[in-house]
Amino acid sequence: MPDATTFGLFVAAALALTLVPGPVVFYIIARSVRGGRRAGLVSALGAGSGALVHVAFAAAGLSALLASSAAAFAVVKWLGVAYLVWLGLKSLFARDAQDHGPDSPDIAPEPLWRVFYQGALIQVLNPKTALFFLAFLPQFVEPSRGPAWAQVTILGCALVFIAACTDSLYALLSGTLGDWLKRKNTSARFRRGQRYLSGGTYIALGAAAAASGSGKD
Repeated sequence: MPDATTFGLFVAAALALTLVPGPVVFYIIARSVRGGRRAGLVSALGAGSGALVHVAFAAAGLSALLASSAAAFAVVKWLGVAYLVWLGLKSLFARDAQDHGPDSPDIAPEPLWRVFYQGALIQVLNPKTALFFLAFLPQFVEPSRGPAWAQVTILGCALVFIAACTDSLYALLSGTLGDWLKRKNTSARFRRGQRYLSGGTYIALGAAAAASGSGKD
């Protein structure tokens, strides 16, 4: 375990980094605006669970393997791109009962277990997260304070907790905005626009991931 001063610096750096919106945050915002605060919080929890997988990878040294192998990086990257684009197309071409008119009955919300695993899977299939953990966490490891893998695990879990708090804040704010917009706009056209915005966000995130490099340039 790092000493108090090092850990304090780590917390400050982690908080500053997690407050800056990244691809996963934009996914959470899109999910929250469409599905409300509960869906946003569950997607943030799913993303946090996916990040724990990267913590385990970093502690086991698997992130280093991903960083050193262009083929492994490409496989994970394109799986993530394909999944984001699929989510976007699914949202764009979905046919809501609400689309037929303002008097149509409400559709059932998407199951929260599905929201959870989608957030987790998007995080797991983001190789940039693995590379970030690999680059960021070792800076705060002190060899004299115990095994490196144990310190990486502790620091990684702390980072995931901080990220979950900031992600939840984004989910609450954007979910509240989405709920307010729904109350103010009950037309089928608005609901379609909301769905198209979410779908477009997913596809844009997939395109951004596809255009990004391997992180080893």
